[in-house]
Amino acid sequence: MRIAIVAESFLPLMNGVTHSILRVLEHLQERGDEVMVIAPSTSDTDVSSVEKGAYVHRLPSVPLAGYANVRVALGGVNRVKRILADFSPDVVHLASPFVLGWRAVQAAHQLGIPTVAIYQTEVPSYAARYGVPFLENWAWNRVDNIHLLATRTLVPSTFALNQLRGRGILRVDMWRRGVDTARFNPAKRSTAWRSSVAPDGHRIIGYVGRLAVEKQVEDLAVLADLPNTKLVIVGDGPQREALQAALPNAHFAGFLGGDALAQAVAGFDLFVHPGEFETFCQTIQEAMASGVPVVATGRGGPLDLVENSRTGWLYEPGNLGQLRGYVQDLIGDDAKRRAFATAATASVQGRTWPVLSADLVRHYNEVISGLPSGTTGPSEFTSSKGPSS
Repeated sequence: MRIAIVAESFLPLMNGVTHSILRVLEHLQERGDEVMVIAPSTSDTDVSSVEKGAYVHRLPSVPLAGYANVRVALGGVNRVKRILADFSPDVVHLASPFVLGWRAVQAAHQLGIPTVAIYQTEVPSYAARYGVPFLENWAWNRVDNIHLLATRTLVPSTFALNQLRGRGILRVDMWRRGVDTARFNPAKRSTAWRSSVAPDGHRIIGYVGRLAVEKQVEDLAVLADLPNTKLVIVGDGPQREALQAALPNAHFAGFLGGDALAQAVAGFDLFVHPGEFETFCQTIQEAMASGVPVVATGRGGPLDLVENSRTGWLYEPGNLGQLRGYVQDLIGDDAKRRAFATAATASVQGRTWPVLSADLVRHYNEVISGLPSGTTGPSEFTSSKGPSS
């Protein structure tokens, strides 16, 4: 089939949206599909116009204020409409749509092309964290309008599904995320790497993700004085300098990718994620695949991924004392931590990207054929015991 993927963000910016798109592109390339990616332009002159067999059409863009490596595409609906009309796709895939995606869903609708919108970022809830709470209602209206117009919306978690259905968006189905269990694996644990970041042999408490306001990494300060522990922060972003000042004893590894990231994650004794606005949280799944138990906020995607008292702990949002207590519980009990680690690894087996990408293609085919969204009711998605493999 012919597929147009409209990406709110794309290479060279690496984040959860870009990662998912790249895995999908690999699958579509293997299938022999014709794919075009429409994405914001970049100032990086080394970025290719072809990525995993897909032509990348760059639209003029400007950097987002306060977050220079995030770019916002310029131009109106008609510009996107012309691009889609020239390519004539069978389906348009909207990756975390908000600005460019809003234009694209209108353009596709006017052209009569079915759309699959991936709800992946809880943008409206970022407003208060960035000091503009008055924009939250406007942002939710934008999200509503996009997903009401889309032929089908796919969400990665129970929380996100119920959140959108509660807003009257009914053409919604579940589409989780895959994890590369060959890359993220307990066997990647390296004594040499552990010694390089914690030379005194301390237990390593790790975080992986963007260093941005919405990730709430500053909450990890509550763990800074735990005895015989070393806090390791993997990632980069606009908050790095502020976080280094707030967490002077933490090791900041910067952005890591490929085998270096897999080695770091497997080297953790415990993974902690304090962000409250995760629709899924891929890094939690990667930590679990690496044999690392998790302590995360009990809101959003982590509700499906972490099973309390089996693969990790979920703490009440904002209750940093509970966060500290759960971390102490696992860091201080090697046998318990090993049992949680074994259960965590087992819980993610079978969630490979080829399996999940094939499921996405099924959704493509269904919207092209005019089939309605699944009939599974919200009550069947309310369990937080974790998704089946």
